[in-house]
Amino acid sequence: MSVTVGIIDGGFTGVPPHALHRAAHFIPAADGSVGREPAGGRPLPHGEAVAALVLEAAPAARLIDARIASHRHAPSPAMVAAAIEWCADEGARIINLSLGLLEDRTVLRRACTRALAQGVVLVAAAPARGTPVFPAAYPGVLAVSGDARCAPGQWSLLEGETSGAADWGCSPAGPGKTAGGASMATARFTGILARHFLQYPAADPQGLAAHLAARASWQGREHKRIGEIDS
Repeated sequence: MSVTVGIIDGGFTGVPPHALHRAAHFIPAADGSVGREPAGGRPLPHGEAVAALVLEAAPAARLIDARIASHRHAPSPAMVAAAIEWCADEGARIINLSLGLLEDRTVLRRACTRALAQGVVLVAAAPARGTPVFPAAYPGVLAVSGDARCAPGQWSLLEGETSGAADWGCSPAGPGKTAGGASMATARFTGILARHFLQYPAADPQGLAAHLAARASWQGREHKRIGEIDS
């Protein structure tokens, strides 16, 4: 059995061939629309780190490389929305969004609503401090912050106690214990979820939050050492 995970980020190449399900690059068009082309060029280190952490927790996962950031352009809400819809159409059961946009946009909110209605689990980075960001702040999206209490494989139930309204916490460390933040915590949490669906293929996403809450290693915010968003 396998589980398909969409990674909306800066791309990745350092994964085994069997781990790559699909890949595409989303680019801004002159008329304001979003184009999609085959993935190519040099990926960003951030995307490589996210993919590595997902596979660290769930080596059997199949990844969708949805590139929305590159050395040429930064992501827009429309690009993120297009990537979410494409990942959902390509069979993603989980979509990782190790990013946070400061302003709510209708196109992004609608894409998230549609994906959630399809049963896709959306996991997004949220700040430990500061104002909430999107898509983490949308209803139904699993918002994750860095929590230094958590060892790899552990998670905490924060219940929105951080100023960024994160519900969940995970280790903020990057691959090989490199520095990270909420984006790395999000990738680790996505890997934990992928492992869960690999073990329980028929698991209902509607019961996922209760399952996670019952098995959290920590409850409530740890005020001294909780990590901050880095996206």
